[in-house]
Parts: sequence; C-alpha cells; structure tokens
Amino acid sequence: MRDLEQRARRVRSRSTTRGWEYRQRHRAKGVWFRLRRVLADASDAYRITEADAAALLAEGFLPEPVGTELQPNKTILFVPPERLEHIVEKSPLPIRLAEPLLGARFLALVRFPREGGE
Repeated sequence: MRDLEQRARRVRSRSTTRGWEYRQRHRAKGVWFRLRRVLADASDAYRITEADAAALLAEGFLPEPVGTELQPNKTILFVPPERLEHIVEKSPLPIRLAEPLLGARFLALVRFPREGGE
C-alpha cells in the first residue's frame, strides 16, 4: 500500500509540473518565439548600461518590441558595430536563452551582415 501512495504522489507531482509548464507557455503568447527570432538575427550581443541605452535611443535607434513583453522589461537594440565601438562599458554575452542574456536589462545586438555587402 505504501508503494501505491508514493506512486500516486509522484503522478500528482508530475501532473502539477506539466500544468505549470503548459500555463507558462500558453500565457506567454509567443514571446519566447519572438525573442528567439530577434536573437537569430544577431551575430553578437552585449550588455550595456542604462545611460548608453538612453543615448542610443536618443540617437534614434528603435527598441525591439519583444523587450517590453518580458518581465522585467528589457531594452533590446540593434546597433551597427561601428557605433558599438564607442560604447566603453559593454560586456559580451553568449547568444542563448540563459541567465547572462536573460538577466541583462539593456542589450545591444549586432546584426549579421546582409547578403551583397549591405
């Protein structure tokens, strides 16, 4: 009888975990797909300071909308490598959905070069 109770407890635990995972995916309404899509266009990613992000926004760089869908909100900007050279306080980040990138509030991304040298 004891084995049956333990098995039932494990089944309920797995069911609860699956339910939580489903709710997380369902309520995200595609935000993880959109974030992965933005990151797929990036050859490099950097953590930048709030002041640098504000300066880039003032220069007319547009934030990626997916950043506002995350909690806490993130400012995600695509910046040309030439402009990024002028930012002193930047740290490179691996481009993957892991803590270093997800923990950064202000991100500067560099696009892959376009076909034809554009």
